[in-house]
Amino acid sequence: MTPADKPAKGSLKGSRFELRTVDNTMDDADADRLAQEGRWGFVHSEETGSAVDGPGMRVVFWTTGCEFRCQYCHNPDTWKLKNGQLSCVDDVLDELKKYKDYLRFSGGGLTISGGEPLVQAPFVMNIIRGANAMGVHTVLDTNGYLGDRLSDADLDAIDLFMLDIKSWDPETHLRVTAKQVEPVLNFARRLAARKRPMWVRFVLVPGLTDAPENIKGIAAFAATLGNVERVDVLPFHQLGKFKWEQMGMKYELGDTPTPTPEATEAAKALFRSYGLNCPS
Repeated sequence: MTPADKPAKGSLKGSRFELRTVDNTMDDADADRLAQEGRWGFVHSEETGSAVDGPGMRVVFWTTGCEFRCQYCHNPDTWKLKNGQLSCVDDVLDELKKYKDYLRFSGGGLTISGGEPLVQAPFVMNIIRGANAMGVHTVLDTNGYLGDRLSDADLDAIDLFMLDIKSWDPETHLRVTAKQVEPVLNFARRLAARKRPMWVRFVLVPGLTDAPENIKGIAAFAATLGNVERVDVLPFHQLGKFKWEQMGMKYELGDTPTPTPEATEAAKALFRSYGLNCPS
């Protein structure tokens, strides 16, 4: 990488609802090589002041690259690694540094989400360790499928994990994500064994993930781990539908409604019945 190839410094504009499809000449192998080297990576967008991506007010970086193909994904433009802005670790940390005093004072911090951040694990861990050096609280929002890309030392460097468990039932998980659930559950077990703080997040989709037995399976599993501080039930929405349409992809859940408040509360009550903290 030459200096001329370096992206311009400055704020990484965008939000989780931005449609970003970058057309560049870099091939997939070069993109993957940069991400695995860890000095460079691909960032889809950035948001400051988020209150829904971890404790307190957060700076959130969404990375690109994901092995899941979730039917309800509201960021399908993050699936392809090259659909992000090529950024170096120092520039991301320079951006974070602008907010570090406020984040530390307010009890917030940095959240890295995606896409799936562990597609770019070396890049992500370099950012997290830089945030650690600033005294900034760190959250990794992950589906856990690529959890074996993190060493035990990596796990210990992250303050909080937000683990997205899409389904307990294996067939439903495969239908939702096109991937098996067992690597996700194994990652949760590994976090529990190391006593790493974890929040579980579950998307409630009518007719897909909302079967009581499916919810009970996740709840019973989470209750055995001993490190789950909170469970968030996220009602399905269609805010990402326009992206699927603009990208020429069929949106399978176009006729699926948002769950009613009563259905959402019933799901939360199931988690609470297993002794889990599930805020209203």
